[in-house]
Amino acid sequence: MAAGFDVAFPHLGIVIEHLKNSFSVFGFSIAFYGCILGLGIVCGALLAFHLAKKSGQNVDMYMDFCLIAVIMSVIGARLYYVAFQWDYYKQNPLEILNLRAGGLAIYGGIIAAVTTLWVFAKRKKQSFLLMADTAIPGLILGQAIGRWGNFVNCEVFGRYTDNVLAMQIRRDLVRASDVTADIAEHVQVIGGVEYIQVTPTFLYESLWNLGVLLLLLLYRKHKKVNGELLMLYFVGYGIGRAWIEGIRTDQLYLWNTQIPVSQALSVLLAAAGLAGWILLRRRGAGKAAAGTDTASEAAAEEKTEEEP
Repeated sequence: MAAGFDVAFPHLGIVIEHLKNSFSVFGFSIAFYGCILGLGIVCGALLAFHLAKKSGQNVDMYMDFCLIAVIMSVIGARLYYVAFQWDYYKQNPLEILNLRAGGLAIYGGIIAAVTTLWVFAKRKKQSFLLMADTAIPGLILGQAIGRWGNFVNCEVFGRYTDNVLAMQIRRDLVRASDVTADIAEHVQVIGGVEYIQVTPTFLYESLWNLGVLLLLLLYRKHKKVNGELLMLYFVGYGIGRAWIEGIRTDQLYLWNTQIPVSQALSVLLAAAGLAGWILLRRRGAGKAAAGTDTASEAAAEEKTEEEP
Protein backbone atom coordinates (compact mmCIF):
# COMPACT_ATOMS: atom_id res chain seq x y z
CA MET A 1 0.00 0.00 0.00
CA ALA A 2 1.34 3.42 -0.94
CA ALA A 3 2.24 5.89 1.79
CA GLY A 4 0.73 9.32 2.19
CA PHE A 5 -2.75 8.34 3.37
CA ASP A 6 -4.43 9.30 6.64
CA VAL A 7 -6.69 6.30 7.25
CA ALA A 8 -7.07 2.93 5.57
CA PHE A 9 -8.89 -0.37 5.96
CA PRO A 10 -6.18 -2.50 4.31
CA HIS A 11 -8.10 -5.78 4.12
CA LEU A 12 -11.07 -4.03 2.51
CA GLY A 13 -8.99 -2.07 0.04
CA ILE A 14 -10.27 1.27 1.37
CA VAL A 15 -7.79 4.15 1.52
CA ILE A 16 -8.60 7.70 2.60
CA GLU A 17 -5.72 9.94 1.61
CA HIS A 18 -6.90 13.06 3.39
CA LEU A 19 -9.38 12.80 6.27
CA LYS A 20 -10.54 16.30 7.14
CA ASN A 21 -12.09 16.90 10.54
CA SER A 22 -13.31 20.44 9.87
CA PHE A 23 -14.17 22.97 7.21
CA SER A 24 -14.23 26.75 7.08
CA VAL A 25 -17.16 29.09 6.47
CA PHE A 26 -16.38 32.81 6.22
CA GLY A 27 -13.20 32.21 8.18
CA PHE A 28 -14.88 30.23 10.96
CA SER A 29 -13.77 26.64 11.50
CA ILE A 30 -16.63 24.16 11.83
CA ALA A 31 -15.89 20.64 13.07
CA PHE A 32 -17.34 17.69 11.17
CA TYR A 33 -17.74 16.04 14.59
CA GLY A 34 -20.36 18.58 15.57
CA CYS A 35 -22.07 18.36 12.19
CA ILE A 36 -22.32 14.58 12.44
CA LEU A 37 -23.71 14.79 15.97
CA GLY A 38 -26.23 17.33 14.73
CA LEU A 39 -27.22 15.03 11.87
CA GLY A 40 -27.72 12.20 14.37
CA ILE A 41 -29.93 14.39 16.55
CA VAL A 42 -32.05 15.52 13.59
CA CYS A 43 -32.49 11.99 12.20
CA GLY A 44 -33.31 10.60 15.65
CA ALA A 45 -35.84 13.35 16.29
CA LEU A 46 -37.51 12.82 12.91
CA LEU A 47 -37.87 9.11 13.62
CA ALA A 48 -39.43 9.85 17.02
CA PHE A 49 -41.83 12.34 15.41
CA HIS A 50 -42.78 9.74 12.79
CA LEU A 51 -43.49 7.08 15.40
CA ALA A 52 -45.49 9.55 17.49
CA LYS A 53 -47.60 10.56 14.51
CA LYS A 54 -48.08 6.95 13.45
CA SER A 55 -49.42 6.05 16.91
CA GLY A 56 -51.72 9.06 17.10
CA GLN A 57 -49.75 11.03 19.67
CA ASN A 58 -49.15 14.76 19.83
CA VAL A 59 -46.07 15.37 17.68
CA ASP A 60 -45.69 18.95 18.93
CA MET A 61 -45.17 17.59 22.42
CA TYR A 62 -42.23 15.52 21.20
CA MET A 63 -40.80 18.55 19.42
CA ASP A 64 -40.92 20.49 22.68
CA PHE A 65 -39.23 17.62 24.50
CA CYS A 66 -36.44 17.31 21.91
CA LEU A 67 -35.52 20.98 22.22
CA ILE A 68 -35.07 20.57 25.97
CA ALA A 69 -33.49 17.12 25.79
CA VAL A 70 -30.73 18.17 23.37
CA ILE A 71 -29.54 20.91 25.71
CA MET A 72 -29.74 18.73 28.81
CA SER A 73 -28.02 15.81 27.07
CA VAL A 74 -25.03 17.93 26.06
CA ILE A 75 -24.73 19.18 29.64
CA GLY A 76 -25.08 15.64 30.98
CA ALA A 77 -22.51 14.23 28.55
CA ARG A 78 -20.03 16.90 29.55
CA LEU A 79 -20.57 16.53 33.30
CA TYR A 80 -20.19 12.75 33.09
CA TYR A 81 -16.87 13.11 31.27
CA VAL A 82 -15.60 15.80 33.63
CA ALA A 83 -16.60 13.78 36.71
CA PHE A 84 -14.37 10.88 35.69
CA GLN A 85 -11.50 13.13 34.59
CA TRP A 86 -11.71 15.28 37.71
CA ASP A 87 -8.00 15.07 38.52
CA TYR A 88 -7.37 17.13 35.39
CA TYR A 89 -10.35 19.48 35.53
CA LYS A 90 -9.96 20.42 39.17
CA GLN A 91 -6.59 21.86 38.16
CA ASN A 92 -8.04 23.45 35.01
CA PRO A 93 -11.63 24.48 35.87
CA LEU A 94 -12.04 26.83 32.93
CA GLU A 95 -11.47 23.89 30.58
CA ILE A 96 -14.79 22.43 31.73
CA LEU A 97 -16.49 24.93 29.43
CA ASN A 98 -14.17 24.25 26.49
CA LEU A 99 -16.32 21.83 24.52
CA ARG A 100 -14.28 22.45 21.37
CA ALA A 101 -11.45 20.48 22.96
CA GLY A 102 -13.70 17.41 23.12
CA GLY A 103 -14.87 15.45 26.11
CA LEU A 104 -18.50 14.29 25.78
CA ALA A 105 -19.51 10.91 27.19
CA ILE A 106 -22.60 9.34 25.65
CA TYR A 107 -23.73 7.72 28.89
CA GLY A 108 -23.99 11.13 30.51
CA GLY A 109 -26.18 12.23 27.62
CA ILE A 110 -28.37 9.13 27.90
CA ILE A 111 -28.84 9.56 31.64
CA ALA A 112 -29.71 13.23 31.15
CA ALA A 113 -32.14 12.46 28.30
CA VAL A 114 -34.03 9.76 30.21
CA THR A 115 -34.18 11.90 33.35
CA THR A 116 -35.41 14.87 31.33
CA LEU A 117 -38.09 12.72 29.72
CA TRP A 118 -39.30 11.50 33.12
CA VAL A 119 -39.64 15.08 34.40
CA PHE A 120 -41.20 16.27 31.14
CA ALA A 121 -43.77 13.46 31.06
CA LYS A 122 -44.69 14.06 34.68
CA ARG A 123 -45.21 17.78 34.11
CA LYS A 124 -47.25 17.15 30.97
CA LYS A 125 -49.23 14.37 32.72
CA GLN A 126 -48.21 11.85 30.10
CA SER A 127 -47.08 8.24 30.33
CA PHE A 128 -43.30 8.20 30.73
CA LEU A 129 -43.10 4.62 29.47
CA LEU A 130 -45.17 5.39 26.38
CA MET A 131 -43.07 8.42 25.52
CA ALA A 132 -39.88 6.44 26.16
CA ASP A 133 -40.98 3.66 23.81
CA THR A 134 -41.72 6.28 21.15
CA ALA A 135 -38.46 8.20 21.54
CA ILE A 136 -35.97 5.40 22.19
CA PRO A 137 -35.65 4.19 18.55
CA GLY A 138 -34.70 7.76 17.64
CA LEU A 139 -32.10 7.82 20.39
CA ILE A 140 -30.34 4.67 19.21
CA LEU A 141 -30.43 5.90 15.60
CA GLY A 142 -28.81 9.14 16.69
CA GLN A 143 -26.13 7.17 18.54
CA ALA A 144 -25.41 5.03 15.46
CA ILE A 145 -24.90 8.13 13.31
CA GLY A 146 -23.06 10.11 15.96
CA ARG A 147 -20.31 7.50 16.32
CA TRP A 148 -19.00 8.52 12.89
CA GLY A 149 -17.97 11.80 14.47
CA ASN A 150 -15.35 9.77 16.31
CA PHE A 151 -14.10 8.45 12.98
CA VAL A 152 -13.33 11.88 11.55
CA ASN A 153 -11.57 12.75 14.82
CA CYS A 154 -9.49 9.53 14.67
CA GLU A 155 -10.60 8.51 18.16
CA VAL A 156 -12.61 5.80 19.94
CA PHE A 157 -10.63 2.86 18.60
CA GLY A 158 -9.55 -0.36 20.23
CA ARG A 159 -6.51 -2.56 20.64
CA TYR A 160 -4.40 -3.92 17.80
CA THR A 161 -6.10 -6.32 15.43
CA ASP A 162 -5.49 -7.82 12.03
CA ASN A 163 -9.05 -8.91 11.34
CA VAL A 164 -10.93 -8.01 8.17
CA LEU A 165 -12.09 -4.67 9.62
CA ALA A 166 -8.66 -3.61 10.89
CA MET A 167 -8.09 0.13 10.52
CA GLN A 168 -4.75 1.87 9.97
CA ILE A 169 -4.34 5.47 11.15
CA ARG A 170 -1.40 7.79 10.73
CA ARG A 171 0.10 7.87 14.20
CA ASP A 172 0.45 11.63 14.43
CA LEU A 173 -3.33 12.02 13.98
CA VAL A 174 -4.21 10.31 17.26
CA ARG A 175 -3.73 11.21 20.91
CA ALA A 176 -0.61 9.65 22.37
CA SER A 177 -2.61 8.55 25.43
CA ASP A 178 -4.80 6.34 23.21
CA VAL A 179 -1.84 4.34 21.88
CA THR A 180 -1.36 1.39 24.21
CA ALA A 181 1.78 -0.71 24.49
CA ASP A 182 0.06 -3.43 22.46
CA ILE A 183 -0.66 -1.00 19.62
CA ALA A 184 2.82 0.52 19.78
CA GLU A 185 4.38 -2.94 19.38
CA HIS A 186 2.65 -3.30 16.02
CA VAL A 187 3.39 0.12 14.55
CA GLN A 188 3.98 -0.11 10.81
CA VAL A 189 6.22 2.20 8.84
CA ILE A 190 4.99 2.75 5.31
CA GLY A 191 7.05 5.05 3.12
CA GLY A 192 8.70 6.54 6.18
CA VAL A 193 5.35 7.30 7.88
CA GLU A 194 4.27 5.55 11.09
CA TYR A 195 0.81 3.95 11.19
CA ILE A 196 -1.03 2.22 13.99
CA GLN A 197 -3.39 -0.65 13.24
CA VAL A 198 -6.40 -0.82 15.51
CA THR A 199 -9.90 -2.14 16.07
CA PRO A 200 -12.49 0.35 14.71
CA THR A 201 -14.70 0.25 17.79
CA PHE A 202 -16.62 3.31 16.58
CA LEU A 203 -17.72 1.19 13.60
CA TYR A 204 -18.55 -1.80 15.81
CA GLU A 205 -20.79 0.33 17.99
CA SER A 206 -22.45 2.07 15.06
CA LEU A 207 -23.34 -1.26 13.44
CA TRP A 208 -24.42 -2.75 16.78
CA ASN A 209 -26.71 0.23 17.40
CA LEU A 210 -28.31 -0.17 13.98
CA GLY A 211 -28.97 -3.80 14.89
CA VAL A 212 -30.60 -2.73 18.17
CA LEU A 213 -32.71 -0.21 16.24
CA LEU A 214 -33.91 -2.92 13.85
CA LEU A 215 -34.79 -5.15 16.82
CA LEU A 216 -36.80 -2.37 18.47
CA LEU A 217 -38.72 -1.53 15.30
CA LEU A 218 -39.55 -5.18 14.67
CA TYR A 219 -40.55 -5.81 18.28
CA ARG A 220 -42.62 -2.63 18.51
CA LYS A 221 -45.67 -4.27 16.94
CA HIS A 222 -45.50 -7.17 19.37
CA LYS A 223 -45.12 -5.37 22.69
CA LYS A 224 -47.77 -6.04 25.30
CA VAL A 225 -47.28 -3.05 27.57
CA ASN A 226 -45.55 0.30 27.40
CA GLY A 227 -41.95 0.35 28.53
CA GLU A 228 -40.84 -2.82 26.78
CA LEU A 229 -38.86 -0.98 24.10
CA LEU A 230 -37.09 1.07 26.75
CA MET A 231 -36.08 -2.09 28.60
CA LEU A 232 -34.94 -3.83 25.41
CA TYR A 233 -32.86 -0.77 24.55
CA PHE A 234 -31.17 -1.05 27.95
CA VAL A 235 -30.46 -4.75 27.30
CA GLY A 236 -29.31 -4.39 23.70
CA TYR A 237 -27.19 -1.30 24.10
CA GLY A 238 -25.84 -2.43 27.47
CA ILE A 239 -24.60 -5.78 26.12
CA GLY A 240 -22.98 -4.22 23.07
CA ARG A 241 -21.35 -1.39 24.96
CA ALA A 242 -20.02 -3.73 27.68
CA TRP A 243 -18.28 -5.81 25.00
CA ILE A 244 -17.00 -2.87 22.95
CA GLU A 245 -15.87 -0.86 25.98
CA GLY A 246 -13.56 -3.72 26.92
CA ILE A 247 -11.69 -3.27 23.64
CA ARG A 248 -11.35 0.53 23.65
CA THR A 249 -8.14 2.28 24.63
CA ASP A 250 -9.68 5.58 25.83
CA GLN A 251 -11.69 4.32 28.77
CA LEU A 252 -12.86 6.40 31.72
CA TYR A 253 -12.24 4.65 35.03
CA LEU A 254 -14.06 4.64 38.33
CA TRP A 255 -12.17 6.83 40.77
CA ASN A 256 -8.94 5.25 42.05
CA THR A 257 -9.66 1.94 40.32
CA GLN A 258 -8.93 0.23 37.02
CA ILE A 259 -12.62 -0.51 36.43
CA PRO A 260 -13.95 1.07 33.20
CA VAL A 261 -16.96 3.03 34.42
CA SER A 262 -18.93 2.70 31.17
CA GLN A 263 -18.37 -1.05 31.06
CA ALA A 264 -19.58 -1.47 34.64
CA LEU A 265 -22.58 0.76 33.93
CA SER A 266 -23.35 -1.22 30.77
CA VAL A 267 -23.51 -4.51 32.68
CA LEU A 268 -25.83 -2.96 35.26
CA LEU A 269 -27.95 -1.39 32.54
CA ALA A 270 -28.36 -4.67 30.66
CA ALA A 271 -29.24 -6.56 33.87
CA ALA A 272 -31.75 -3.90 34.94
CA GLY A 273 -33.27 -3.84 31.46
CA LEU A 274 -33.69 -7.60 31.39
CA ALA A 275 -35.31 -7.61 34.82
CA GLY A 276 -37.57 -4.72 33.82
CA TRP A 277 -38.59 -6.42 30.58
CA ILE A 278 -39.47 -9.65 32.40
CA LEU A 279 -41.58 -7.74 34.93
CA LEU A 280 -43.39 -5.85 32.20
CA ARG A 281 -44.09 -9.05 30.25
CA ARG A 282 -45.48 -10.64 33.39
CA ARG A 283 -47.65 -7.60 33.89
CA GLY A 284 -48.95 -7.99 30.36
CA ALA A 285 -49.55 -11.71 30.87
CA GLY A 286 -51.39 -10.96 34.10
CA LYS A 287 -53.71 -8.53 32.37
CA ALA A 288 -54.33 -11.05 29.61
CA ALA A 289 -55.19 -13.71 32.18
CA ALA A 290 -57.61 -11.28 33.81
CA GLY A 291 -59.35 -10.82 30.51
CA THR A 292 -57.76 -7.51 29.49
CA ASP A 293 -56.71 -7.16 25.87
CA THR A 294 -53.27 -5.66 26.50
CA ALA A 295 -52.53 -5.06 22.84
CA SER A 296 -55.76 -3.10 22.38
CA GLU A 297 -55.16 -1.32 25.66
CA ALA A 298 -51.68 -0.19 24.62
CA ALA A 299 -52.99 0.96 21.25
CA ALA A 300 -55.82 2.87 22.89
CA GLU A 301 -53.37 4.50 25.28
CA GLU A 302 -51.22 5.64 22.36
CA LYS A 303 -54.31 7.12 20.67
CA THR A 304 -55.63 8.97 23.70
CA GLU A 305 -52.61 10.20 25.65
CA GLU A 306 -52.05 13.66 24.23
CA GLU A 307 -50.88 16.91 25.72
CA PRO A 308 -53.65 18.52 27.77
